[in-house]
Amino acid sequence: MKVYTKRGDDGTTGLLYGGRVDKDDLRTTAYGTVDEACSALGLARAELDGHLHGLVLEVQRELFVVGAQLATLVEHWERLEAGVSLVDDPMVDALDARIDACVARHPLPTTFVVPGGNRAAAALDLARAVCRRAERHVVAMARAGQLPDQAPLRYLNRCADYLYVLAREAEGEHVPSRDER
Repeated sequence: MKVYTKRGDDGTTGLLYGGRVDKDDLRTTAYGTVDEACSALGLARAELDGHLHGLVLEVQRELFVVGAQLATLVEHWERLEAGVSLVDDPMVDALDARIDACVARHPLPTTFVVPGGNRAAAALDLARAVCRRAERHVVAMARAGQLPDQAPLRYLNRCADYLYVLAREAEGEHVPSRDER
């Protein structure tokens, strides 16, 4: 199997379950940015071990669900499967519970945090920022009438929050000195 198809040489790309859109379409921009967040999380995961490694992998897999939904025209959403290619409320609720558990393990700082406490945390903060950008693109999709279900937007909003708290946990007990802030 070849990686290239040449079908995108005209500036369009195929969607899940059919249809083609421009590569700079709101939809393509949104799910492409979700893919960027997933890749940034791969960098973070490469720096982690133990339970944080597994937590990041779980988010990466969930971002594939978000991307699949965003890469599907609304008229094909009935073909999507909750938790596999369709974001549902339980996915969002699970993120809320994971955020609460993370904060219970490692209370949040009370001051602004400058990313870079260590490599893993910096990569998580980068992924968080990319996730926020994806969220903004999904908002644009919603405003353009391309997102009748707000679950992907809610998921990305919570996901960015979760990545923030994971980054703080990845920093561990290291408290930045005044010079590092």
